[in-house]
Amino acid sequence: MNNLENGDLRVFVTVVRKGSFSAAAEELGMSAAFVSKRIGMLEQSLGVRLFERSTRRILITEEGEQVLGRAQLILEQLDEMVDELAERRREPAGRLRICSSFGFGRKVVAPVIARLAASHPKLQIRFEVFDRLVDTIAEGFDLDVRIGDDIPPQLVARKLMDNHRILCASPGYIAQHGMPASLQELAGHQCLAIKEREHPFGSWRLRGRDGEEETVRVSGALSTNHGEIALRWAVEGAGIVLRSLWDARSYLDAGSLVQVLPAYTQPASVWAVYPQRLAGSGRVQVCVDFLRRQLAQD
Repeated sequence: MNNLENGDLRVFVTVVRKGSFSAAAEELGMSAAFVSKRIGMLEQSLGVRLFERSTRRILITEEGEQVLGRAQLILEQLDEMVDELAERRREPAGRLRICSSFGFGRKVVAPVIARLAASHPKLQIRFEVFDRLVDTIAEGFDLDVRIGDDIPPQLVARKLMDNHRILCASPGYIAQHGMPASLQELAGHQCLAIKEREHPFGSWRLRGRDGEEETVRVSGALSTNHGEIALRWAVEGAGIVLRSLWDARSYLDAGSLVQVLPAYTQPASVWAVYPQRLAGSGRVQVCVDFLRRQLAQD
């Protein structure tokens, strides 16, 4: 296939994955009208109708399903070829879709991605952040930089950085409400619950120094789906928060927060997670190695 058709196949696969022309257009950086035009040209070239269109939604046709399987295979082979040629030149090239969580992605990963792009100008990187756990395979991401040690077995995971979550609160909150002496005493405190990505809401699973894990139910007047908001509330004296050490460290160093029950932590290392089919991808491995070196340096 020529370059135009390869591009149209990528548009087609993206429309199927996103479920609409407009969502695919947003991801691809095109207009919805242009995406529709490319799909029309692909249908004309193949001589089949790929979608049944209505005012509310699009449905892939039986012929479209057949084309989808072949299109995915063609694009994977094309990406592998680009990887192999780039590896020979020792210069990674091609498209790379990376995702992460809101807070860690914005504060830590995004600056590293910018340095990665500067070091390897032939990479085309799209970076997205979410407040939920991403289905890396179904949503078409090449790499997910995630915090937490529960990794599905169908994904490849490489550790980028050791990390754990700690309990902390402001000195003012502790002065007013007292320092809890046990996990059980947390039930009597204002705890700032976070519903963020894989975190179970209102339930904190913590590991003691003996390695044993305990789960405590917590509650409070304030809760949020954003970890940075909860951390800000904790600094302002609203309650006790469970937050990653990388995020809380500057506040601990400044004295704005103090650690609560330091014998208990929650393991939450930083991982690069990607589909099995990309285990041999040169551009993914370059990205993972770059991330690991930069995070260790930072």
